[in-house]
Amino acid sequence: MKSHGVDTAGSGVREPEQPGLLIPWARRYNLLVTVIFGGRRGALNNTLVAASGVRPGDRVLDVGCGPGVFAGRLAEAVGPGGRVVGVDPSAPMVEYATRHAGRSANCRFVLAAAQYLDLPDGEFDVVTSTFAMHHIPEGHRKTALAQMYRVLRPGGRLLIADAFPSGPVAPRVTRAIAGMMVRGVAHGEVKEDPMSAADVRQYADVLRAVGFTEPRFADVRPWTRYLLAERPAAA
Repeated sequence: MKSHGVDTAGSGVREPEQPGLLIPWARRYNLLVTVIFGGRRGALNNTLVAASGVRPGDRVLDVGCGPGVFAGRLAEAVGPGGRVVGVDPSAPMVEYATRHAGRSANCRFVLAAAQYLDLPDGEFDVVTSTFAMHHIPEGHRKTALAQMYRVLRPGGRLLIADAFPSGPVAPRVTRAIAGMMVRGVAHGEVKEDPMSAADVRQYADVLRAVGFTEPRFADVRPWTRYLLAERPAAA
């Protein structure tokens, strides 16, 4: 296995190099998400799962899985005949997700950055990434999307969702989220608001260049925009 990581504090756990912005506090993150979405997190997750087209028996990869809440919902949707793999570059998040959502037999979690997926070609029917793309360094996002394309089977589906904040509350929320980021792209510093450019429409050209079909976009309350695209079926 090719390593793209560094051993943190001699723990033997190798965090990926240049992963982007990491959130190490799973419980605090869950609390903040609950506050942001005002108790509508479950409904939002259900909407995104339905939009992804996940079916019983599907193999699903959740990129930037965080504490594993969405991956757990995906695992319910694919049922015992399917499986879900969640990847995240934050070791505390992967550990938390494994202890909670990872208790399901069809759901497991792996420490990895989106741009370094050590997974087989064409392995998954669906790839999802929710509220994670803005954490990836800008210069690595095309690579990350190319990796998602690679691990999808021909005809497989991609769903990317991210924040689309609006209204007077948004600046305070984004500052709160930025305050949670303790490791930045360089020297442990957050250089900018990590949600300042979260609109998923920015990926349209890159998705086409990588090989995906024309992306489709939709908004869903609260504060969320998602895209859908496919890896073309084999001729």
